Amino acid sequence: MKASKLWKELLSDPQNKRHLLYEIETLAKENTDPAEIHFGTSGWRGEIGSDFTMQNVRVLTKAIIEAVKSKEAVVLEEFGVNSFDEFKEKGIIVGHDNRILGKDFAFEVIGLLQSEGINCYYAGEAATPEFSAAVVELGAAASINLTPSHNPANYGGFKLNPADGGPAPESLTNIIEKIANEIMKKNPSIPSYFPGNIKRIDITELYIQFIKKQGLIDLEKIKEFLIKEKTQIAIDHMHGSTRGRLARILSFRPGKFICLRKEEDPLFGGVSPEPSEENLKLALSYLKENCLGFAVIIDPDGDRVRFADLNRQIPMNYFGAMAFHYLYNFKELRGVVVKSLGTSNFVNAIAQALNVEVIETKVGFKNFRPYLLPQSTKKAIVAFEESDGISAYGNTLEKDAIFGVLLALEMLATFKKNLSDYLEEIENHYGRYYSSRTGIEIPRESFGPHIKQHIMELGKNFKGGDTLKFGNLQKKILSVTDIDGIKIVFEDLSWFMIRPSGTEPKIRIYLETKNFTELEQLMEEAKSLTKRICYEGIRCFI
Repeated sequence: MKASKLWKELLSDPQNKRHLLYEIETLAKENTDPAEIHFGTSGWRGEIGSDFTMQNVRVLTKAIIEAVKSKEAVVLEEFGVNSFDEFKEKGIIVGHDNRILGKDFAFEVIGLLQSEGINCYYAGEAATPEFSAAVVELGAAASINLTPSHNPANYGGFKLNPADGGPAPESLTNIIEKIANEIMKKNPSIPSYFPGNIKRIDITELYIQFIKKQGLIDLEKIKEFLIKEKTQIAIDHMHGSTRGRLARILSFRPGKFICLRKEEDPLFGGVSPEPSEENLKLALSYLKENCLGFAVIIDPDGDRVRFADLNRQIPMNYFGAMAFHYLYNFKELRGVVVKSLGTSNFVNAIAQALNVEVIETKVGFKNFRPYLLPQSTKKAIVAFEESDGISAYGNTLEKDAIFGVLLALEMLATFKKNLSDYLEEIENHYGRYYSSRTGIEIPRESFGPHIKQHIMELGKNFKGGDTLKFGNLQKKILSVTDIDGIKIVFEDLSWFMIRPSGTEPKIRIYLETKNFTELEQLMEEAKSLTKRICYEGIRCFI
């Protein structure tokens, strides 16, 4: 039986079908079918046992080695070296999240790197922002993190961070992709090498060193506040790699925070491990009335975060705007705001009032990298995307859920009020924005380039001044943007955006309105429109 069928059966009844993991693990080790390597918005991802296999992970690792040996200037520059010998000396940090075969995949990478004489550091189970900080602290050439982030349990992933700790840019990954896919065409058997001397590192300690040096978060202020004040902080770790991190960073004994889903479980209790409103309900149920604190959920690799308290949910569309308001007014940071196209315009309203430039990019944190680099001329006061990722200038170049939680704790320590109270004060001053998002799953075998082509056709057939009908709503178009899927902004400043996911066989839908009564209808109409476009193309309008 193929891995995809086994996964489908397993995920339909994870409690009683867990034994199928053994068969999937066997396929991941023995399947040598080639796959197409493509770095999406955050690394290469595939289904474990189908295309994400030991053989294909070795192929991608081999491609990185060959890319450095090619001596192409952009490759050497990104890895911060002048030669392959220097690359070998600086070395690579390798680790993983808590999914099946995480350590095995990591050891395949380490073994192959060591066979070429490359120095390797093993991080074990670690969070994405820890890799970003550790690369800088150790002066390593790169890190490889075996994680697909928030994807469901059947996915594996390969994240590459070059010498500055940021997500690998397309100028680097395009070269590596090309080499990897050329190797795939030859369908060779890349030998497996068992690692020799394993250099284990304490990657959390390296992260702590990094954030203390940067000084962006006032750890002592947070500690003093949590000691003196009666608070409730409920943290859902989603069985992931941030377990125990916050207590250690703040020098607290276990038990200071209410920590949930901290046990080992590569199936994530049968749910998709993303920081969604639904998944946050568990942590929220632990909060008590009239108590200072919040509930927070973090995805398995620690790069996405979502907040709530008993008054309301606070997704990144709101929290990112709060972070900007706080960092600008109370930490006196100066620079620009950077956000993805699918992110709320709430922060735009605040930035406009403060005369701060807002830069919108394609979806994917790697597009924020130019504004987070130490040499940036336009420094990001905050960089965030609606899909729950955030960082800031002086923090990691990767999105960082740990930073997000620490920043939220500092807000509590500063204001002695709940996050929702702070948010409401900002909304009362700058206006309210109602955002929503959803996704439409497409069968893996049907998710091809034609889907993107159909979506792009929508942008070619509409322009400013045209009218688009949404059920009984008619809206005049202000502008159409096609740099990342299609985003249509209407004259009343409501908007919707559709784009193919860069990590899963899904179509993402984002929308926003300042009229709450329209929100549900707009979403239903946007979903219907997207389904028609994906399967019929622009002819559905004719």
